[in-house]
Amino acid sequence: MAVNSSLILEKVRSEKPLVHHLTNWVTIYDCANIVKVFGASPVMAHAPEEVAEMAGIAGALVLNIGTLTSGLVEAMLLAAGAANHKGIPVVLDVCGAGATKFRDLKCFEILEKARVDIIKGNASEVARIAGEDVQTRGVDAATVEKDLVQVAADLAGRRSCTVVVTGVEDIVAEKSRAFVVKNGHPMMANIVGTGCMAASMIGTFAAVEKDRAVASAAGLACYEIAAEIAARKAGGPGSFKVEMFDAAFNLDAATVDRMQKIERMK
Repeated sequence: MAVNSSLILEKVRSEKPLVHHLTNWVTIYDCANIVKVFGASPVMAHAPEEVAEMAGIAGALVLNIGTLTSGLVEAMLLAAGAANHKGIPVVLDVCGAGATKFRDLKCFEILEKARVDIIKGNASEVARIAGEDVQTRGVDAATVEKDLVQVAADLAGRRSCTVVVTGVEDIVAEKSRAFVVKNGHPMMANIVGTGCMAASMIGTFAAVEKDRAVASAAGLACYEIAAEIAARKAGGPGSFKVEMFDAAFNLDAATVDRMQKIERMK
């Protein structure tokens, strides 16, 4: 199946889905903004007293453990339960998995107690959740001496979900198929939050596209095309982020169709 990213982008803009986040306090502002400039509606509700109700009116739920606490994970499980009941997609960004035992434990707790439709992380984060003996450097990827496509596909098969591995080239895998997204720019590595924003974009596109792998690939491609456009004008990391928000807001179908680099893997 070909990925028609521009069509899904237009659905995001026409349907304006509400994307509920329980996310990283370091990057929450940027995650909200990237969802907004692409045409959807972000909400960052963390209080356990309201998360289930908020998830009940959302089109997708994004969970990010970047600044986790035990209490936040309890709220995540309440929100995920409501999302599962409603049948909306749940995205789990396993931010920092492999760095500490506590972080790993809470990732596995969420995966065992709730249905997660899309697991997203960098190479070492995903490898750790897949059971590999790797250690993440804080929230930065460490080297993984494994076939990442196979690691992601095996994890997807065991968890009955879509697995996204972000990096220089992004892998979007299910048990029996995979895509590689080759958009993006090295400048993305120079600002905090590009990975968290990627999870938000995956959730946004999954809110309007039922094929989770296609939604993930399309969301990443559109987001990373905006980054490529921004890098042409930016003088450094600060202006790059501003230019990326502008590029995302102004992104049109013709540009997406021309610049998209998504390949179905054999």
